[in-house]
Amino acid sequence: MMCNANSFKSLMAGSALLLLVAPAVQAAEQLPDAPAIDARAFILMDYASGKVLTEGNADEKLDPASLTKIMTSYVVGQALKANKIKLTDMVTIGRDAWATGNPALRGSSVMFLKPGEQVSVENLNKGVIIQSGNDASIAIADYVAGSQDSFVSLMNGYAQKIGLTNTTFKTVHGLDAPGQYSTARDMALLTKAMIHDVPEEYAVHKEKEFTFNNIRQPNRNRLLWSSNLNVDGVKTGTTAGAGYNLVSSATQGDMRLIAVVLGTKSDRVRFNESEKLLTWGFRFYETVTPIKPDATFISQRVWFGDKNEVNLGAGEAGSVTIPKGQLKNLKASYTLTQPQLTAPLTKGQVVGTIDFKLNDKTIEQRPLIVMEAVEEGGFFSRMMDFVLMKFHEWFGSWFS
Repeated sequence: MMCNANSFKSLMAGSALLLLVAPAVQAAEQLPDAPAIDARAFILMDYASGKVLTEGNADEKLDPASLTKIMTSYVVGQALKANKIKLTDMVTIGRDAWATGNPALRGSSVMFLKPGEQVSVENLNKGVIIQSGNDASIAIADYVAGSQDSFVSLMNGYAQKIGLTNTTFKTVHGLDAPGQYSTARDMALLTKAMIHDVPEEYAVHKEKEFTFNNIRQPNRNRLLWSSNLNVDGVKTGTTAGAGYNLVSSATQGDMRLIAVVLGTKSDRVRFNESEKLLTWGFRFYETVTPIKPDATFISQRVWFGDKNEVNLGAGEAGSVTIPKGQLKNLKASYTLTQPQLTAPLTKGQVVGTIDFKLNDKTIEQRPLIVMEAVEEGGFFSRMMDFVLMKFHEWFGSWFS
């Protein structure tokens, strides 16, 4: 069953009023083309809506290099969130995390750990995120999962859960390894998941420096010092095979953007191109949330339940990204999957689709979900609903 945007008589005031009384459609403002980006692959994504504003070769499988540590950090964040480890836990450093004794680490970015020393999870975590320490990645992986191989299995398990369909991790640190790859799109989705799922872990990515054993190292993400953008993460990655990679995220008001550039030719280029993407996105787009997470979008008759009506909404998917100044032209309609809703209904159950339109053109679709559970009603109420439903089918709205 499809309902026209202008027929929403029972929408709650404030949550979708703009959808009800939108004025006549005006000519859409012409947006300038996205900037040309000097990278092998790139993407610019709105965090709240997931909308991709521009992309290039975003699904090409490339070497992530130290962007791998975004997933390392995500796994650590999940372990902290589940209280499997604590920031105050002390970790004994093994020989595999000793740069001098591990040929694979020589010449790479390290935290300068020494075998046998005791280091807190908090400091190792900062060593991974801020210093891009490959030794720190090994040490914390050993502590969380017992071995690097087991930790890599966790990384790939989370990759599947998040929906990273073109990503396979082979190492905990991102140094070159056969069969290790990701894409610009997957890196944006991983960053989106980190910000949402483990915000306390993500917050570490904005720290500009970290000192360990009297060795001070700055965060390698130079955009944290940008005077033009409010960048608060996330990670650089560099190897001879990968080139210069960067995932960055910035906020402006209620809007957050995620930019990914892969395979640029120099350190300077990756920061310049990322800044171009973020600046363009903030200049010409805005994130709006016409349906708040807890707001009712529409109330609908439900049959055979312990209540006669159920509230439907968008949950956390009520944000959309639109060109600046176009909010007045945003409308929505909804379509139910089935002609009638029947109990039982579970909270979060998808029962239809919300169709967002801008200037009469569909720009986004979101699942229409049940906002609170509806249990089956008693025997007599269900019998009464059966009779009423039959009358409704036969005689239409007279008995609705």
